[in-house]
Parts: sequence; structure tokens; C-alpha cells
Amino acid sequence: MTEFFPVLAGLVCGVLLGSLTVRRPLLVGAVFSVLAGILATVLSGEWRISWEFLLIDIPLVGVSALVGDLAARSVVLRRISH
Repeated sequence: MTEFFPVLAGLVCGVLLGSLTVRRPLLVGAVFSVLAGILATVLSGEWRISWEFLLIDIPLVGVSALVGDLAARSVVLRRISH
């Protein structure tokens, strides 16, 4: 259950980046992934065990953002083509 927030945050970020025009989507996505990963580690209390949980939460947010981005872009492309 502690991985719910990083996955949800990543999906939301990816959908926003995939459906909006952003000048530097990779930079915005990377910064958001780091911030959301840190927030996820702190909110879940995993930082009390070890800060190494950041090595799990940050990539989890990043991968989820990539999935959300690809899904949003495919929806946008389908709307344009129809």
C-alpha cells in the first residue's frame, strides 16, 4: 500500500505532460519524479528505516509518469486522427 502514492503521482504527472504542451517535458518530468519520490518516502515513513527507499520511490514515480505520458499521448493522437 505504501507504493500507491508514487504510482498515482507518476501517472498524474505523465498524463499532464502527455496532454499538455510543455517546453521541456523531460526536465519537468525528472524534477517532478524526484520531488514526488522524496515526498512518497517521507509520507510513508520509510525514511525512518533508510533513505535508500528513495532509490525505489523516485524511479517508481518516473516509470509511472512514462506510462501516463504514453497513455495520454495515444489518447490525444486518437482524437486528432478521428
